[in-house]
Amino acid sequence: MSSPQRHNPPVEVRERAACMCDHGDVCSSFAPGHALHLIQARLASATPSDWDDAIVEWADAATGVVIVRTLTDSAPIALWSASGAAAHVAPGSPVAVHGRYNVLAVGGQRFNIQRG
Repeated sequence: MSSPQRHNPPVEVRERAACMCDHGDVCSSFAPGHALHLIQARLASATPSDWDDAIVEWADAATGVVIVRTLTDSAPIALWSASGAAAHVAPGSPVAVHGRYNVLAVGGQRFNIQRG
């Protein structure tokens, strides 16, 4: 004879989870603009036709905002990255933006971005 299973109610969550970058540490989230996931990086490198060359127009390391202009249509694109992309670029720097998988390439480095 088996004993009846006790049902434990779920524990109530009292605080919102925050990324470690909110506390000055390395990103612990793979949400847009945070840490770059390995699969995201691989998908971006596997689809080279979706990269757009661009030039950095403005970058602010304090806020993580980078504004780039694409070479194809000169449209300004505002990007945000908590993982430090703005600290690695300067106005006039060439970069590449992957539109489908939201990746910013600065030389050999890749950053997860959020378009804004």
